[in-house]
Formats: sequence, C-alpha cells, structure tokens
Amino acid sequence: MIHAKARNILADEAGATMMEFGLVVPVLMALLMGVFDISYNMYANAILEGAMQEAGRNSTIEGANTSSVDSDVTTQVKIAVPNASLTYERKAYSEFSTVGQPEDFTDLNSDGTCNDGEPYEDANGNGSYDLDRGLSGQGGARDAVVLTATMTFDRFFPVAALIGLPSTYTSSSSTVLRNQPYNINQSAPATENCV
Repeated sequence: MIHAKARNILADEAGATMMEFGLVVPVLMALLMGVFDISYNMYANAILEGAMQEAGRNSTIEGANTSSVDSDVTTQVKIAVPNASLTYERKAYSEFSTVGQPEDFTDLNSDGTCNDGEPYEDANGNGSYDLDRGLSGQGGARDAVVLTATMTFDRFFPVAALIGLPSTYTSSSSTVLRNQPYNINQSAPATENCV
C-alpha cells in the first residue's frame, strides 16, 4: 500500500509546469532587464551624441553664443535622462590639424623624444613639453575647441549589480567647435627647452 502511494506521487505531474516556470522566470526576467538596461544606456548615449553635434553646428553660425552650449546640451539630455549629471571639459587648439597632437620639438639626438635640452614650441604656454598641445579652456579667436561632455546617471534597472557592474553608468561625447574671429590679435607661442 505504501509502495502504491509512493508510485502515485512519483507519477503525478500536476504542478510540474509551475516548478518549471519558477525556475525559468528569474533567468528570463534578469535577461529582459539586462536588455532593457543596455537599450536605455544606448538611448542615453544617442541623446548625448545628438545634443553635442547640434551644439557644434549651432556654435559655428555668426552671432552664436558659445557660453550657452553647456546649458543647451544639459537641457536636451535631461529631457530623456532626468537624473543625469553632466560635466564639461574644453581644450583649445590653434588649428583643426593640431587637435590631439604633441607640441613641436627639434629632435637633436634623433631618439624620438623631447629631452636633453632640445628646443620645443610651448603651444599651450604651461612651461613644459606636452603630448597634447591643447590649452585648457575656450581659447581665443579662431581657435578649434574640443568640447567633451561626460554624463553620469544611476542605472534604471538593478540588474547590473547582479553581474558586478557599477550602479551608475558613465558615457562621454566630444565635438569640435570653432571660435568666432572676434579678436584676431594672437601672440606666437614661446620656445622652451626640454628637460
């Protein structure tokens, strides 16, 4: 009699679907939230990129107000990502072709590095040789300015914590602006010697 009841219990499949559903749902929900998190982050990136490109276009027109670029980008991003915080960094260059380039130097000993008192052109005026000749800030007339916006916000879905990712998401975007020629008088960079 006990054996018959045990066989009946083992043969009973009522509730098997519920058990299978209970095993599959957490994995499915984590997968869906992961897809939604990635999608939301991609959407936020697209909004930031679009706002930066529009800022770059708008700053080139005559009479443009370059001081409002930051607030314009922030306003557009906050429509889609209300809890985002944005920071901005500017580097000015004399020409578009010099963006991200090292300062020029005369390689007297042909070793490929600026050293041993070799003369260099201090393009950013900070008194030391730099691998990026950019000058921090908005620069002067006709300067090419690389504007970089960095956006940070709390993730919308908590699934990132399950796989060890931070609870915040950070992304950045850059655009190159051209200052209006309001002041043509610019001084030539000083010549210094490498250490």
